Amino acid sequence: MTAALSLPRTARLLRPGDFTALRVQSKRASSRCLLAEYRPTAQASARLGMAVSRRVSKLAVVRNRIRRVIRESFRLHRANLPCMDILVIARTLAAEQTNACLREELESLWSRLAALKQTDPPGTMRAD
Repeated sequence: MTAALSLPRTARLLRPGDFTALRVQSKRASSRCLLAEYRPTAQASARLGMAVSRRVSKLAVVRNRIRRVIRESFRLHRANLPCMDILVIARTLAAEQTNACLREELESLWSRLAALKQTDPPGTMRAD
């Protein structure tokens, strides 16, 4: 696997504080099966967090399938996304969808997020 197509540790939300900050201060984009909460950051690239609860499906194999589809789709589209933290939350309907349907919904989410213009970079100095 080439480095451009890998999903490094720096491209994932790992700390509980990152998830908390995103849940407190975020904007939303949604589809039928998925909800994306996002906020711009000063990171070098987009970072992904996932929430697929037991409410979505009691079967771990179904929840893991949804996570794999989300992770793979993000890996392929990460270069086109602005620098932001993204939390993808699966809705109950996601468990009933095929992988192709989930990929289509993710494609539309990524394209909406990629179209967002990045606001002023965080910091105290104005860029002139």
